Amino acid sequence: MSQIALPLSGGGQGPARIVVGNANAHVAEALQAPENWPFRTAVLTGPPRSGKSLLARWFVANGKGDALDDAQAMPEDEVFHRWNRAQEQGTPLLIVGGEPPWEITLPDLKSRLGGSLQLEIGQPDDDMARELLLSLADERGLHLRADAADYLIPRASRSQADLERLVATIDRLSLERKAPPNLGIWRAALEAVHGPEEPRLI
Repeated sequence: MSQIALPLSGGGQGPARIVVGNANAHVAEALQAPENWPFRTAVLTGPPRSGKSLLARWFVANGKGDALDDAQAMPEDEVFHRWNRAQEQGTPLLIVGGEPPWEITLPDLKSRLGGSLQLEIGQPDDDMARELLLSLADERGLHLRADAADYLIPRASRSQADLERLVATIDRLSLERKAPPNLGIWRAALEAVHGPEEPRLI
């Protein structure tokens, strides 16, 4: 397990970081060598809040090439124009889409992107989910005891977005109750994020 630090604010008290694990290690490796990409283009997709935009920021900040974030929300002819411009300039281009499948209707764009390197962020395993939980808490300046992840991870969703909501809820409840995060707060946060049927384990 490793982390990539970004020289940009994560929106909380700490710097933004990318946790590299089973779900995205292949993506991090591919971004290191864009000269090997077909047409010097890669298409990155994955679940919401899975770090696609952070990886794109890292790619650009380290001089690897250009990135087009949230491309699935842009007019397809504009995305095609950016692809053509990158080809003319010989610049590697990382195109960030949404959650797959990304349905493209413009035939020329569909064929170009279909021939590009396809990168998809998957679902984190327990080890990566643990690291994500602790990293998200650290970014918010939220101190979690060493046993917090042991309790939370087996009971939490593997969705990156849900893990983010879980940490935010723990932080909110801790502030509301004027108490450090404890077992009662962890349980309440799990129920708030996953519903009254949670936690799944007794």
